[in-house]
Amino acid sequence: MTGGKLIVFSAPSGSGKTTIVRHLLQQEELNLEFSISATSRIPRGEEIDGTDYYFINLKDFKQHIKNDDFLEWEEVYRDNFYGTLKTEIDRIWAMGKNVIFDIDVVGGLRIKKKYPNKTLAVFVKPPSVDELKIRLKKRKTESEEKINMRIAKASVELATAPQFDHIIENKILEVALEESKDLVLQFIAEGHA
Repeated sequence: MTGGKLIVFSAPSGSGKTTIVRHLLQQEELNLEFSISATSRIPRGEEIDGTDYYFINLKDFKQHIKNDDFLEWEEVYRDNFYGTLKTEIDRIWAMGKNVIFDIDVVGGLRIKKKYPNKTLAVFVKPPSVDELKIRLKKRKTESEEKINMRIAKASVELATAPQFDHIIENKILEVALEESKDLVLQFIAEGHA
C-alpha cells in the first residue's frame, strides 16, 4: 500500500462535516481529493452519480461486498448500504493526492483501524442534539420520521467521538473551518518532514 494520507471526517448527519470537507478541498496546499462513496440508496435532490456518490443498485452493491471490492462498507439503514470502493482510493493516489472522506462514523473508524498510521480521523460534533434537529429540519430534504431516525442514530454516534484522533465542535463555522485546516495541514506535514 502506497500513496498519500487518508483524512476522515465523520459526524452525525447535520453536524456540518460536508461544509468543512468542501472548504478543505478548496485549500490547494492540502492537495486533497474527495473520496466518492458508493451507496445503494436513490439520489436525493440535485445529487449526481459519480460526483456526490456512486449510486449502485442493491443487488450490485451486495455483489461488490462478495467480491471484497470495498475498503469499508456498512448497512446504515435496512437495505441502505454505503461504502468506499478500493478503486476510488487507487484513483486518487494515482493523481498524487491525499484522500479526504466525508463518511459515516462506523466507516471512518474502520478506515482508521485498517490504516492507523496513514489516517487522520476527525469527529465533527454539533453544539447539541437540539441544534442538530434544527439543522436537519432546515434542509427540508427528509420526512419527520427520517429526521427522528437520524437523531436517534446521532446519540449513538456521539458516543464514538473519543475513538477519533480529534473532535471539532462545530458551534461557530469559521472557527471549525480554521481548526480543521490546521489539523489537516499538520498531519500532512508530519509525513513529509
